[in-house]
Amino acid sequence: MPAVDEWTERLREAGELTPEIVDRIVSLHDDRGQQAIEAVAEQRVKAYRDFTVVVGHAEEYIVEDDGCTCKDSEYNLEADDPDQLCWHAIAVRIAEAIGETDDHDMWYSDVRDFL
Repeated sequence: MPAVDEWTERLREAGELTPEIVDRIVSLHDDRGQQAIEAVAEQRVKAYRDFTVVVGHAEEYIVEDDGCTCKDSEYNLEADDPDQLCWHAIAVRIAEAIGETDDHDMWYSDVRDFL
């Protein structure tokens, strides 16, 4: 089992970020893990009907099936390695596992029309 699936499962079972799980996420993902934890704490993981979006510092990033629209995901991570995720994808995994997504009963594509 990939390490990312292991901590995700432990997180689902715990229902919250425990110190041990935080240590595991940060030891595996370094700064990306820390940024993801901060994004979840700041409620920047938004679940829409069609996509899950993470509000970054400059833009919003669409995350789907551990894939992300950010440059880090596109250029710096090996797609074949399931443990290599950008901080946006890590944040989505964390938020979903502990029920901390900011849910919006609307289509993200409709929201984008307003921006």
